[in-house]
Amino acid sequence: MPFFSQSRILRKMAQHYLWILLLCLQTCLEAAESNTNILTVSGILGETVTFPLNIQDVQQVSTINWRNSKTSVAVVVAHSNKPPQVLVTHQYYNQRINVSSQNYNLEISNLRMEDSETYKADINTDNSEKKTFTRTYKLQVYRRLGKPKITQSLMTSENSTCNVTLTCSVEKEEENVTYRWSPTGKEGSVLQIFQIPKNQELIYTCTAWNPVSNNSDSISAQQLCADSAMSVHMHHAGWLSGLVVLFLVILILPAVLVFLFWKRGRDSSFKILKSKKKPDDVSKNTIYTCVTAPKDPQPAELRIYDEISLCKMDKTVSTQGRKPPGISSYESVI
Repeated sequence: MPFFSQSRILRKMAQHYLWILLLCLQTCLEAAESNTNILTVSGILGETVTFPLNIQDVQQVSTINWRNSKTSVAVVVAHSNKPPQVLVTHQYYNQRINVSSQNYNLEISNLRMEDSETYKADINTDNSEKKTFTRTYKLQVYRRLGKPKITQSLMTSENSTCNVTLTCSVEKEEENVTYRWSPTGKEGSVLQIFQIPKNQELIYTCTAWNPVSNNSDSISAQQLCADSAMSVHMHHAGWLSGLVVLFLVILILPAVLVFLFWKRGRDSSFKILKSKKKPDDVSKNTIYTCVTAPKDPQPAELRIYDEISLCKMDKTVSTQGRKPPGISSYESVI
């Protein structure tokens, strides 16, 4: 009995794991099938994109419900012998939705980068089977590429050979942009060139690609080598100019410092000498002169008084010491 009970338990466990394996296999197959049914659609920013339905019998279509991964987009009601009725269900797509009356393909105009989404169309048929089948689309919006720009860097020139690194780039670069160089056929945005005189006639072209557009730019090998030589010449000239300026600074700076120190010493010496020669305050004393009068007396009205002041000059000599004693401060003339 124990042996039969153990075998029964093992058999049930095996059946259980087998069912789990079958369910996982079915889920994987459905996922793979759904991925293969997704149609990738590329659109250009600001332009119009079309979602093809590829319906074999358009007369059997009754309604089509369009939706993306977030919300409903539009509902299309089919009519025989007249254009379908289109009801836009979200204001984000207002005045941007159009449906073809021949095959019911959906068109979205004035594309935006935010329109990059997964879209689904649930197609309802009006036949005896009343079936509903779904179309899935993956929309990716790209910018139309402008003209790429080729820049040069790491330029060296030795023994008539110029080595240049070229870099190709486009404005507002996004994903899915690829670069190819001709005539080398190399892919990538960077190209290393080892140019020798015999192949200066070559022209290097960079072409930028994305799923909706491409554009290119070219540069000649002769121009590359000329720019390389010019760059090296300017580099050496820059070093030479720097050395000349440094040499002049070394020569002129000490001379300027010596001149400033000499001028400062001269000014201080001049101030000292000036302070030593500074005269005393100008004397305000009066010079007195004695005039001998004749013996004949004169009237008192004819007496004249004179006052003479010293001149305000450094070389003026005071005559105060020469004033005869006893003489008044005024000169009398009789």
